[in-house]
Amino acid sequence: MHIAIVGAGLAGLTCARHLAERGHRVVIYERNAEAGGRMGTRQTELGGFDHGAQYFTASSDTFRKEVAAWRKAGWVAPWAGRLVSLDQGRASAAGRSGAQQRMVAVPGMGALGQHLAQGLSIRFEQTVRRLERFGGQWLLAVQAETVAIDASAGPFDAVILALPADLAQPLLQPVSPLAGEVGQEHLAPCWALILGFQDELGLPYDGAWVQGSRLKWIARDASKPERRPGEHWIAHASPEWSTEHLADDPERVKEKLLKAFHQATGSQVRPVYADVHRWRYAQATSTLPGECLWDAQARLGVCGDWFAAGLDGSGRVENAFLSGLALARAAA
Repeated sequence: MHIAIVGAGLAGLTCARHLAERGHRVVIYERNAEAGGRMGTRQTELGGFDHGAQYFTASSDTFRKEVAAWRKAGWVAPWAGRLVSLDQGRASAAGRSGAQQRMVAVPGMGALGQHLAQGLSIRFEQTVRRLERFGGQWLLAVQAETVAIDASAGPFDAVILALPADLAQPLLQPVSPLAGEVGQEHLAPCWALILGFQDELGLPYDGAWVQGSRLKWIARDASKPERRPGEHWIAHASPEWSTEHLADDPERVKEKLLKAFHQATGSQVRPVYADVHRWRYAQATSTLPGECLWDAQARLGVCGDWFAAGLDGSGRVENAFLSGLALARAAA
Protein backbone atom coordinates (compact mmCIF):
# COMPACT_ATOMS: atom_id res chain seq x y z
CA MET A 1 0.00 0.00 0.00
CA HIS A 2 0.90 3.64 -0.46
CA ILE A 3 0.39 5.17 3.00
CA ALA A 4 0.48 8.76 4.24
CA ILE A 5 1.31 9.42 7.89
CA VAL A 6 0.62 12.86 9.32
CA GLY A 7 3.02 13.65 12.15
CA ALA A 8 6.68 12.72 12.69
CA GLY A 9 6.64 12.35 16.45
CA LEU A 10 7.57 9.06 18.06
CA ALA A 11 4.20 7.42 17.31
CA GLY A 12 4.35 8.40 13.64
CA LEU A 13 7.99 7.40 13.21
CA THR A 14 7.40 4.04 14.90
CA CYS A 15 4.37 3.34 12.72
CA ALA A 16 6.22 4.39 9.57
CA ARG A 17 9.29 2.25 10.25
CA HIS A 18 7.28 -0.90 10.87
CA LEU A 19 5.09 -0.36 7.81
CA ALA A 20 8.16 0.28 5.64
CA GLU A 21 9.77 -2.91 6.96
CA ARG A 22 6.70 -4.78 5.70
CA GLY A 23 7.17 -3.41 2.20
CA HIS A 24 4.66 -0.55 2.21
CA ARG A 25 5.47 2.82 0.63
CA VAL A 26 5.20 5.42 3.36
CA VAL A 27 5.34 9.22 3.19
CA ILE A 28 5.28 11.33 6.38
CA TYR A 29 4.03 14.91 6.47
CA GLU A 30 5.41 17.00 9.34
CA ARG A 31 4.54 20.63 9.95
CA ASN A 32 7.77 21.33 11.86
CA ALA A 33 11.31 21.48 10.54
CA GLU A 34 12.48 18.28 12.24
CA ALA A 35 11.24 14.93 13.47
CA GLY A 36 10.68 13.85 17.06
CA GLY A 37 7.73 15.95 18.22
CA ARG A 38 7.86 16.67 21.94
CA MET A 39 11.09 14.68 22.22
CA GLY A 40 12.87 17.89 21.32
CA THR A 41 16.25 19.48 21.97
CA ARG A 42 16.60 23.26 21.68
CA GLN A 43 19.99 24.22 20.23
CA THR A 44 21.56 27.39 21.66
CA GLU A 45 24.99 29.01 21.89
CA LEU A 46 25.36 27.13 25.19
CA GLY A 47 24.54 23.77 23.62
CA GLY A 48 21.40 21.66 23.53
CA PHE A 49 18.54 21.76 26.08
CA ASP A 50 15.93 19.01 26.41
CA HIS A 51 12.96 21.37 26.61
CA GLY A 52 10.32 18.70 25.91
CA ALA A 53 10.23 15.10 27.15
CA GLN A 54 12.72 14.73 29.99
CA TYR A 55 13.28 10.98 30.15
CA PHE A 56 11.39 7.74 29.62
CA THR A 57 10.90 4.37 31.25
CA ALA A 58 9.89 0.96 29.92
CA SER A 59 7.35 -1.28 31.63
CA SER A 60 6.08 -3.54 28.82
CA ASP A 61 8.14 -6.40 27.40
CA THR A 62 7.69 -5.02 23.89
CA PHE A 63 9.08 -1.60 24.72
CA ARG A 64 11.86 -2.97 26.94
CA LYS A 65 13.05 -5.01 23.97
CA GLU A 66 13.01 -1.93 21.73
CA VAL A 67 14.86 0.19 24.29
CA ALA A 68 17.50 -2.54 24.61
CA ALA A 69 18.03 -2.31 20.84
CA TRP A 70 18.31 1.48 21.01
CA ARG A 71 20.81 1.19 23.84
CA LYS A 72 22.90 -1.33 21.92
CA ALA A 73 22.93 1.06 18.96
CA GLY A 74 24.18 3.85 21.22
CA TRP A 75 21.03 5.94 20.80
CA VAL A 76 19.98 6.00 24.47
CA ALA A 77 21.63 5.70 27.89
CA PRO A 78 20.52 5.51 31.55
CA TRP A 79 20.10 8.71 33.53
CA ALA A 80 21.01 8.25 37.18
CA GLY A 81 19.80 11.70 38.20
CA ARG A 82 19.20 12.56 41.85
CA LEU A 83 15.47 13.33 41.95
CA VAL A 84 13.55 14.91 44.81
CA SER A 85 10.28 16.61 45.64
CA LEU A 86 10.42 20.34 46.37
CA ASP A 87 7.91 22.12 48.59
CA GLN A 88 8.58 25.78 49.41
CA GLY A 89 12.28 25.26 48.79
CA ARG A 90 12.57 22.17 50.99
CA ALA A 91 13.75 18.99 49.28
CA SER A 92 12.52 15.57 50.32
CA ALA A 93 12.51 12.07 48.91
CA ALA A 94 10.60 12.07 45.63
CA GLY A 95 8.18 9.37 46.72
CA ARG A 96 8.09 7.87 43.23
CA SER A 97 9.10 4.37 42.30
CA GLY A 98 12.68 3.99 41.19
CA ALA A 99 12.20 0.40 40.02
CA GLN A 100 12.08 1.41 36.35
CA GLN A 101 15.33 2.72 34.97
CA ARG A 102 15.12 6.24 33.56
CA MET A 103 16.51 6.51 30.04
CA VAL A 104 17.41 9.47 27.84
CA ALA A 105 18.44 9.80 24.22
CA VAL A 106 22.02 10.93 23.60
CA PRO A 107 23.40 13.48 23.12
CA GLY A 108 19.92 15.01 23.46
CA MET A 109 16.33 13.80 23.49
CA GLY A 110 15.86 15.11 19.97
CA ALA A 111 18.51 12.71 18.68
CA LEU A 112 16.17 9.72 18.95
CA GLY A 113 13.77 11.20 16.42
CA GLN A 114 16.67 11.88 14.06
CA HIS A 115 17.79 8.25 14.28
CA LEU A 116 14.29 6.87 13.76
CA ALA A 117 13.72 9.18 10.79
CA GLN A 118 16.70 7.83 8.87
CA GLY A 119 15.65 6.14 5.65
CA LEU A 120 12.08 7.42 5.83
CA SER A 121 10.47 9.79 3.32
CA ILE A 122 9.48 12.88 5.31
CA ARG A 123 8.04 16.12 3.95
CA PHE A 124 9.05 18.71 6.54
CA GLU A 125 7.33 22.07 7.07
CA GLN A 126 4.19 20.84 5.34
CA THR A 127 0.85 21.03 7.16
CA VAL A 128 -2.00 18.72 6.19
CA ARG A 129 -5.17 20.83 6.22
CA ARG A 130 -7.79 18.41 4.87
CA LEU A 131 -8.42 14.78 4.00
CA GLU A 132 -10.46 14.10 0.87
CA ARG A 133 -11.92 10.88 -0.52
CA PHE A 134 -10.80 10.00 -4.04
CA GLY A 135 -12.75 6.93 -5.04
CA GLY A 136 -11.41 4.21 -2.76
CA GLN A 137 -8.30 6.25 -1.90
CA TRP A 138 -7.33 9.45 -0.13
CA LEU A 139 -5.99 12.85 -1.15
CA LEU A 140 -4.33 15.30 1.23
CA ALA A 141 -4.59 19.09 1.00
CA VAL A 142 -1.13 20.24 2.09
CA GLN A 143 -0.01 23.74 3.01
CA ALA A 144 3.63 24.83 2.75
CA GLU A 145 5.00 28.28 3.58
CA THR A 146 6.69 28.50 0.19
CA VAL A 147 3.44 27.98 -1.76
CA ALA A 148 0.51 30.40 -1.75
CA ILE A 149 -2.23 27.77 -2.15
CA ASP A 150 -2.74 24.28 -0.78
CA ALA A 151 -1.23 21.48 -2.84
CA SER A 152 -2.89 18.12 -3.40
CA ALA A 153 -0.88 15.04 -2.40
CA GLY A 154 -1.76 11.46 -3.24
CA PRO A 155 -3.67 9.39 -3.93
CA PHE A 156 -2.93 7.19 -0.94
CA ASP A 157 -4.37 3.80 -0.10
CA ALA A 158 -4.40 4.62 3.63
CA VAL A 159 -3.92 7.62 5.92
CA ILE A 160 -2.65 7.54 9.50
CA LEU A 161 -2.87 10.53 11.82
CA ALA A 162 -0.10 10.47 14.43
CA LEU A 163 -1.14 13.74 16.01
CA PRO A 164 -2.43 15.19 19.27
CA ALA A 165 -6.17 14.56 19.53
CA ASP A 166 -6.87 18.30 19.25
CA LEU A 167 -5.23 18.34 15.79
CA ALA A 168 -6.51 14.97 14.58
CA GLN A 169 -10.18 15.63 15.36
CA PRO A 170 -10.68 18.56 12.90
CA LEU A 171 -9.14 16.49 10.08
CA LEU A 172 -11.40 13.54 10.86
CA GLN A 173 -14.61 15.49 11.46
CA PRO A 174 -15.69 15.85 7.79
CA VAL A 175 -14.71 12.34 6.69
CA SER A 176 -14.89 9.78 9.50
CA PRO A 177 -16.94 8.74 12.56
CA LEU A 178 -13.60 8.25 14.34
CA ALA A 179 -13.80 11.99 15.02
CA GLY A 180 -16.35 11.31 17.77
CA GLU A 181 -13.97 9.16 19.80
CA VAL A 182 -10.96 11.36 19.17
CA GLY A 183 -12.96 14.43 20.17
CA GLN A 184 -13.24 13.08 23.72
CA GLU A 185 -9.54 13.71 24.31
CA HIS A 186 -7.69 16.97 24.83
CA LEU A 187 -4.03 17.74 25.50
CA ALA A 188 -3.05 20.45 27.97
CA PRO A 189 -0.30 22.94 27.08
CA CYS A 190 3.04 23.41 28.81
CA TRP A 191 5.32 26.42 29.01
CA ALA A 192 8.99 25.37 29.22
CA LEU A 193 11.67 27.63 30.70
CA ILE A 194 15.25 27.22 29.40
CA LEU A 195 18.05 28.54 31.63
CA GLY A 196 21.83 28.73 31.39
CA PHE A 197 24.03 29.94 34.27
CA GLN A 198 27.67 30.98 34.28
CA ASP A 199 28.38 29.36 37.65
CA GLU A 200 27.08 26.25 39.37
CA LEU A 201 24.02 26.72 41.56
CA GLY A 202 25.20 24.08 44.02
CA LEU A 203 21.79 22.44 44.30
CA PRO A 204 21.88 18.93 45.84
CA TYR A 205 19.66 17.34 43.18
CA ASP A 206 19.43 16.94 39.40
CA GLY A 207 15.66 17.02 39.02
CA ALA A 208 12.62 17.77 41.13
CA TRP A 209 8.86 17.61 41.11
CA VAL A 210 7.76 21.00 42.44
CA GLN A 211 4.80 21.40 44.80
CA GLY A 212 2.70 24.53 45.33
CA SER A 213 4.26 26.45 42.46
CA ARG A 214 3.66 27.62 38.92
CA LEU A 215 6.26 24.99 38.06
CA LYS A 216 5.73 21.25 38.19
CA TRP A 217 9.22 20.06 37.21
CA ILE A 218 12.83 21.28 37.05
CA ALA A 219 15.93 19.42 35.86
CA ARG A 220 19.64 20.04 35.49
CA ASP A 221 20.08 19.15 31.85
CA ALA A 222 23.85 18.64 32.02
CA SER A 223 23.40 15.85 34.57
CA LYS A 224 22.24 13.60 31.73
CA PRO A 225 24.84 11.50 29.89
CA GLU A 226 26.80 12.95 26.95
CA ARG A 227 25.49 16.48 27.47
CA ARG A 228 27.62 19.58 27.04
CA PRO A 229 29.03 20.68 30.41
CA GLY A 230 27.51 23.72 32.06
CA GLU A 231 24.85 24.78 34.54
CA HIS A 232 21.87 24.22 32.28
CA TRP A 233 18.33 23.89 33.65
CA ILE A 234 14.88 23.18 32.25
CA ALA A 235 11.66 24.04 34.06
CA HIS A 236 8.13 23.02 33.06
CA ALA A 237 5.09 24.97 34.20
CA SER A 238 2.05 23.11 35.49
CA PRO A 239 -0.76 22.28 33.03
CA GLU A 240 -3.14 24.54 34.97
CA TRP A 241 -0.82 27.55 34.89
CA SER A 242 0.13 26.92 31.26
CA THR A 243 -3.53 26.78 30.25
CA GLU A 244 -4.34 29.99 32.10
CA HIS A 245 -1.38 31.81 30.52
CA LEU A 246 -1.37 30.12 27.12
CA ALA A 247 -1.76 33.38 25.16
CA ASP A 248 0.54 35.50 27.35
CA ASP A 249 3.50 37.36 25.91
CA PRO A 250 6.57 35.09 26.06
CA GLU A 251 8.69 37.73 27.80
CA ARG A 252 6.09 38.04 30.54
CA VAL A 253 5.91 34.26 30.88
CA LYS A 254 9.70 34.08 31.13
CA GLU A 255 9.70 36.67 33.91
CA LYS A 256 7.05 34.84 35.93
CA LEU A 257 8.59 31.38 35.51
CA LEU A 258 12.08 32.62 36.35
CA LYS A 259 10.71 34.07 39.58
CA ALA A 260 9.08 30.70 40.32
CA PHE A 261 12.39 28.93 39.63
CA HIS A 262 14.19 31.17 42.13
CA GLN A 263 11.48 30.57 44.73
CA ALA A 264 11.51 26.80 44.25
CA THR A 265 15.30 26.40 44.36
CA GLY A 266 16.13 29.14 46.86
CA SER A 267 18.85 30.36 44.48
CA GLN A 268 18.81 33.99 43.35
CA VAL A 269 21.64 33.64 40.80
CA ARG A 270 20.61 35.32 37.55
CA PRO A 271 20.97 33.28 34.34
CA VAL A 272 23.18 34.36 31.46
CA TYR A 273 20.68 32.76 29.06
CA ALA A 274 16.90 32.48 29.42
CA ASP A 275 14.15 31.63 26.98
CA VAL A 276 10.74 29.99 26.93
CA HIS A 277 8.98 27.56 24.61
CA ARG A 278 5.23 26.97 24.44
CA TRP A 279 4.16 23.38 23.88
CA ARG A 280 0.53 23.89 22.89
CA TYR A 281 -0.33 20.16 23.10
CA ALA A 282 1.85 18.62 25.78
CA GLN A 283 -0.05 16.28 28.10
CA ALA A 284 -3.27 14.30 27.72
CA THR A 285 -5.88 15.29 30.29
CA SER A 286 -7.43 11.83 30.03
CA THR A 287 -6.67 8.52 28.34
CA LEU A 288 -8.45 6.91 25.40
CA PRO A 289 -8.78 3.15 25.99
CA GLY A 290 -7.00 0.77 23.66
CA GLU A 291 -3.85 1.21 21.62
CA CYS A 292 -5.08 3.07 18.54
CA LEU A 293 -8.08 3.55 16.25
CA TRP A 294 -8.23 1.88 12.84
CA ASP A 295 -11.09 1.88 10.33
CA ALA A 296 -10.20 -1.05 8.08
CA GLN A 297 -12.89 -0.28 5.53
CA ALA A 298 -11.89 3.36 5.06
CA ARG A 299 -8.21 2.57 5.71
CA LEU A 300 -7.92 5.46 8.13
CA GLY A 301 -6.26 5.36 11.55
CA VAL A 302 -5.13 7.40 14.53
CA CYS A 303 -2.32 6.83 17.05
CA GLY A 304 -0.53 8.81 19.74
CA ASP A 305 0.68 8.95 23.31
CA TRP A 306 -2.86 9.81 24.49
CA PHE A 307 -3.93 6.18 24.05
CA ALA A 308 -3.68 3.95 27.13
CA ALA A 309 -1.90 1.18 25.19
CA GLY A 310 -2.24 -1.15 28.17
CA LEU A 311 -0.34 1.18 30.50
CA ASP A 312 -1.34 3.06 33.63
CA GLY A 313 -1.68 6.64 32.41
CA SER A 314 -0.77 8.36 29.16
CA GLY A 315 1.53 10.97 27.66
CA ARG A 316 4.68 8.90 27.93
CA VAL A 317 7.20 7.87 25.30
CA GLU A 318 6.16 4.25 25.84
CA ASN A 319 2.52 5.09 25.09
CA ALA A 320 3.54 6.71 21.80
CA PHE A 321 5.69 3.76 20.76
CA LEU A 322 3.10 1.09 21.60
CA SER A 323 0.31 3.03 19.91
CA GLY A 324 2.31 3.56 16.71
CA LEU A 325 3.35 -0.08 16.64
CA ALA A 326 -0.21 -1.30 17.17
CA LEU A 327 -1.53 0.83 14.32
CA ALA A 328 1.23 -0.36 11.99
CA ARG A 329 0.24 -3.95 12.70
CA ALA A 330 -3.46 -3.18 12.18
CA ALA A 331 -2.86 -1.31 8.92
CA ALA A 332 -0.45 -3.90 7.56
